[in-house]
Amino acid sequence: MPGRQTSERRITIRAGDVAIDGELNDSPTADMVWDALPITASASIWGDEIYFSIPVSADGDDTAQETVELGAIAYWPPGSALCLFFGPTPMSQGDEIRPASAVNVLGMIEGDPTVLRSVRPGTAIEVVRA
Repeated sequence: MPGRQTSERRITIRAGDVAIDGELNDSPTADMVWDALPITASASIWGDEIYFSIPVSADGDDTAQETVELGAIAYWPPGSALCLFFGPTPMSQGDEIRPASAVNVLGMIEGDPTVLRSVRPGTAIEVVRA
């Protein structure tokens, strides 16, 4: 779409005593997640990744990556899950952050994503528009 402007789409993620902010990009999958907010789920943990199923169904898109940056907010198509990356996963080699399979990168966490290390499996997690 010619002339499409980047909008500032800020979100807040709350999990137990932790609250962090992030910003979504303008990808098609990010559009679907933004439209689905607010989302409430139960956190699952895989290494230094929190993931949880969301009511969005999307295939891999042109943002799909096999490795991601620290603080990435992503969508995992096989699990219809939102993923928050704050360090290495069990599949990482060295310092890389490697999802279980390619994820659509939707945005980035603002500030220090490692505060998510205190979140435990089963913690209620909420994603809302900021």
